[in-house]
Amino acid sequence: MLNADQLTRTYDTVVAAQDVSFEISPGEIVGLLGHNGAGKTTVMKLLTGFIEPNSGNAFVDGINVQESPVAARANLGYLPESRPLYKELSVVDYLWFSATVRGISKSQRRESVERAVRDTDLSDRALDDIGTLSRGLQQRVGVAQAILHQPKALILDEPTNGLDPSQTQHMRELIRDMAKDATIVLSTHIMQEVEAICNRVLIMRDGNIVVDELLKNLKEGDRCWLRSSSEDADVRAALEPSTTVQRIDGRYLLSSIDDDTKCDIPAIVRELVAKDIVVNSIEPEKRDLEALFRSVSEGGI
Repeated sequence: MLNADQLTRTYDTVVAAQDVSFEISPGEIVGLLGHNGAGKTTVMKLLTGFIEPNSGNAFVDGINVQESPVAARANLGYLPESRPLYKELSVVDYLWFSATVRGISKSQRRESVERAVRDTDLSDRALDDIGTLSRGLQQRVGVAQAILHQPKALILDEPTNGLDPSQTQHMRELIRDMAKDATIVLSTHIMQEVEAICNRVLIMRDGNIVVDELLKNLKEGDRCWLRSSSEDADVRAALEPSTTVQRIDGRYLLSSIDDDTKCDIPAIVRELVAKDIVVNSIEPEKRDLEALFRSVSEGGI
C-alpha cells in the first residue's frame, strides 16, 4: 500500500532522510517514531508528494508519487501537525471547500461531507465556526478533511499533540475506527501512543530508519524469566554453559551466550524437563519501550 524506496532528501549540508526504505501493507497501523529532527516529517512529506526527494521513490497503492502526484494523492489522506484550518468557517463550510479543492464531484460532495462529519463524531458541532472549537475538536476537523475522499492510506503527523487525556482517548478510538478501512502511518515521539494503537514500529535517527519491527516483538526482550522449585545448582547444571543464568529475586533470568539470539523458550523447556528440572513458569522478558526508544534515539542501538 505504502512504499518508500531509498528515499533521500537533503537541505544544503543537512541530511533529513537517507536511503529510507520500507513497505507498509493494507490494514497496518504503523508508528513512525523519532525525536524532533530525526526525519519523520520529511519522510511523511516525501510520501505525500509535498516535497521532492533528491533520489529514490515513494509509492501509494503502486502509483509513483513523484511521477503521478495527483493520482497518488487520490488514494492518500494527510493530517499535518499544524492543522490547515480556516477558523472563520463553519465545520461544514470548511469540509465543503476542502471537498471542492480535492476534486470531489458536486453530486458526491454532500455525501462525502456528511460521512466525514459522522465518522469523526462532529455532527453536533457541524455548523459551529472552527475557531470556537476546542483543540481536540479542531483536530477531528483536520481528520475529517483527510478522509473526505475515503483514502486507502492515511498519514497522521502528531495527531494527539497538545490534547488533554480525554481528547487523546477520543483520537485513539477514531484512529482505530479508521484503520478498519485504511492503512495508517502515525508519526509521534510519544511511545504510549504507539503502544495504544500501533502494531508495527519504525524508529528514525538522523534521517535513517534504525528499527523496523512488529510492536509485539519489540515488547519481548532477548532474555526470559524462569521460576523453578528445583535446586539452584541443578538448574544451572541443566542450562549452562549454552545459556547464561542469573538468579534475581527468586527467579532466573536466562539469556543466550550469543548476544544476537533470542531466548528459545521451547528448547529451554525441553532441556529442563529432560533433566527433571521443575518448570513453575517461564516467559519472555518484557522490554521497557520508553527506555528502548530513548536508547535508539540516543544512538545506543
